[in-house]
Amino acid sequence: MPGPDIRADDNVHGEMSTEPTATVHSGVEAKTDRKLTVLETHGYILGRTIGSGSYATVKVATSERHNCQVAIKIISKFQAPGDYLKKFLPREIEVVKGLKHENLIRFLQAIETTHRVYIVMEYAENGSLLDIIRKDQHIDEQRGRRWFKQLVEAVDYCHERGVVHRDIKCENLLMDHGLNIKLSDFGFARGHMKPKNGVYALSETFCGSYAYASPEILKGVPYRPQDSDIWSMGVVLYAIVYGRLPFDDTNYTQLLKQVQNKVSFPREPKVSTECRKLITKILAPLKLRSKIPQILADPWLSPSAPTKDEELDTNPDNAQASKEEIKSVNIGTVTFDRKLEEVK
Repeated sequence: MPGPDIRADDNVHGEMSTEPTATVHSGVEAKTDRKLTVLETHGYILGRTIGSGSYATVKVATSERHNCQVAIKIISKFQAPGDYLKKFLPREIEVVKGLKHENLIRFLQAIETTHRVYIVMEYAENGSLLDIIRKDQHIDEQRGRRWFKQLVEAVDYCHERGVVHRDIKCENLLMDHGLNIKLSDFGFARGHMKPKNGVYALSETFCGSYAYASPEILKGVPYRPQDSDIWSMGVVLYAIVYGRLPFDDTNYTQLLKQVQNKVSFPREPKVSTECRKLITKILAPLKLRSKIPQILADPWLSPSAPTKDEELDTNPDNAQASKEEIKSVNIGTVTFDRKLEEVK
């Protein structure tokens, strides 16, 4: 497997130089020569920071080569965990290099130096789905259907190619200039997961975020990651139409109990019966959980006629929220960076 472009340079900082000018003895001011950064030699001029974590920063950059703005993920080799650098990062680069779909963030280039790894990607200028949910409080079903279908089709494309994402969540769903979903951040993704002789490989790496994790992940048992991706998509759909998460991830014991019970719905906002049925079929026990072909054929996602599809269920008996509804977490207040590095 070919690795990323290697440009070993201890002096690379990946940022614009701010060196002062130098004054020569004649009193004439002359600009000191400086070495171009690795990014500059590749035609990238860094701009503002749009995201940051414990060992990585994402910046917007102008690309001469692509004649557009791009996003560059800058990973510090000194701050990143060894397991991430040796296992997850090479896997991420290998996976994204082979994926091209209109609803996936496009990988452009990987550059490695002595101190850093740079991943150059398509820039989604309209932020994330989480940003839109926080702004609008919840998403109407017309927009929600379009975005959820784009997500399902992107994940279906990945699964068909043996790639599982394992960290699907609202903040990893970015929006391009046309407000189309772009699934991003393949940091926990894994390739070569196609079934062999009808048998799917199981995963034992328990990664992702608690609020989006399937029951099998939370139990800490070997799991089929395709099914867990589907569960996470169900959580995303719930968050889209209700503006909150279905499960409270602040207490592990309670969370494990909630995900094993039938999902409950709040009284407000009003959501159609068909949409709630689809959510229930996705956030279901493993043996009953819908597969992607079933989801794509669902009446809510692919309505044959726009009559019943938007009809709201106003029957108080059917719409009655369970006692657990108060544990639904407002999506604007959840700590989303809690990771399931390992669940005991």
